Amino acid sequence: MSWNLGPLEFSNRLILGTGKYPSFDVMQACHKAACVEMITLAVRRFDLSAQGEANILHWISPHMRILPNTAGCYSVEDAVRVARLAREALQTDWIKLEVIGDPHSLYPDNEETLVAARELVKEKFIVLPYVNADPILAKKLADIGCSAVMPLGSAIGSGQGVQNASTLKLIREVLRPYKIPMIVDAGVGTASDACIAMELGADGVLMNTAVAEAQNPILMAEAMHAAVQSGRSAFEAGRMPLRSVAQASSPTSGLIASSLDSNRAG
Repeated sequence: MSWNLGPLEFSNRLILGTGKYPSFDVMQACHKAACVEMITLAVRRFDLSAQGEANILHWISPHMRILPNTAGCYSVEDAVRVARLAREALQTDWIKLEVIGDPHSLYPDNEETLVAARELVKEKFIVLPYVNADPILAKKLADIGCSAVMPLGSAIGSGQGVQNASTLKLIREVLRPYKIPMIVDAGVGTASDACIAMELGADGVLMNTAVAEAQNPILMAEAMHAAVQSGRSAFEAGRMPLRSVAQASSPTSGLIASSLDSNRAG
């Protein structure tokens, strides 16, 4: 199950967020239950200068890889500025790049994202851009040196699951020569959604709301961990062919003649 993301190797293909949890201790328990090695943090939405338990960093294991993100940014300038602030505050070159184009749908602005990604790659960031599912954009992002591409499965926070399966498959094929991961980010609502994303060939899944807003977040975190593992195993195993007609699951040769067959023969 190990995989490479940027310069590092991870054993867990699930990445969780840090927002919307009922409390920091529930968030921490979910991270442990899902056995995650990386979490994403919206640097604009938390006071990283807070003291003690009021600071979210108090609840994040020092062994956890923090992936800061530029959530809430609506322009190239804003996203680049927040990325630089995150680098300084958290002492990391990793950034999940988000440039939102519409406050209602929260869909990413693909053009602005590409411009911001080009600038951040030049500044030696490890850039993981969150984008609408678009194979052409995915190729452009890979060409400029992004370390992964993170297409949405459906609208962020919607819980509608993977609604663009064929497009995600195309993106996976586009990225294959570049040997960089495709991480499905946004839209997952329950464990079966995560499993489907992995069965389609995603290298990882990033989610937040599906766990944080579950009736039992800790149990859902466990379910998501199992679903990602199961989906990846199914992808690597290779599913059976789809057929338009039925096919017997047992051999048809050497069948023992029934009494009905004998009567018909007589």
